[in-house]
Amino acid sequence: MTHILLVEDDPAIAMSLKVTCKREGWQMTWLDNASSVLPMLRSDDAKDLAAIILDVGLPDGDGLSLCQQIRHTADIKALKDIPIVFLTARSEEVDRILGLEMGGDDYCAKPFSPRELVARLKAIWRREQLLSQQPTHYTTSADATVNETVANNMSGQALAFESQSGIWHYQPLNYSLMWQSKKLELSNTERKILLTLLQAPNQVFSREQLLSAVSDYPDHRLARTIDSHIKSIRKQLATVDASIDVIHTHRGLGYGLCPA
Repeated sequence: MTHILLVEDDPAIAMSLKVTCKREGWQMTWLDNASSVLPMLRSDDAKDLAAIILDVGLPDGDGLSLCQQIRHTADIKALKDIPIVFLTARSEEVDRILGLEMGGDDYCAKPFSPRELVARLKAIWRREQLLSQQPTHYTTSADATVNETVANNMSGQALAFESQSGIWHYQPLNYSLMWQSKKLELSNTERKILLTLLQAPNQVFSREQLLSAVSDYPDHRLARTIDSHIKSIRKQLATVDASIDVIHTHRGLGYGLCPA
């Protein structure tokens, strides 16, 4: 059964979402404060979690900081890539931007329809599934050669390929993306952006195109958040090899792989 964690201090919203989840055949765990979240995520009850719905404003903390803790707390590392959808007030656009930059996968502005939130969750899961079903071979330049193909197994199709920027590996089971034999510590959104660039090596993507590639419900007013994600991706790549320029900025156009 699909298991959702809701962190929301408004009982009316919680009850409405609980009814909607029940109709979907989902189980929902409801917490009304920030301090209970990490202990829950460390418990056996968290092993089957499929997503977290996280309110930005909580009585004992804020959802943005809590998201960062979830993404970076070592003893819940197995859940660091779990999809997180923020609930925000309609006027708090800065919170939406910060939420996406801090590792959130999507947001829903209050007031919202529970059916819309369910649709957003399904869109995230569908996108993750599509990423795990990509073609076996990728190349990132015209003269790149496939380094290795890893056979199908129960965990899904692992991918290995070589390009001018080095050797890449992607494992759909745990969404692990490796470069030069080093695992990249990326958020869900950052990983999707990089995979999107790798799948179309000769294309220059605008910010709006990359935002659409990582969300089925993009708010193009927030397209500038892509810049922050690209900066974070470059920072991760530099920890592996700072001498290789993997992503190129095309002024006035967007981003692409080097060379485009």
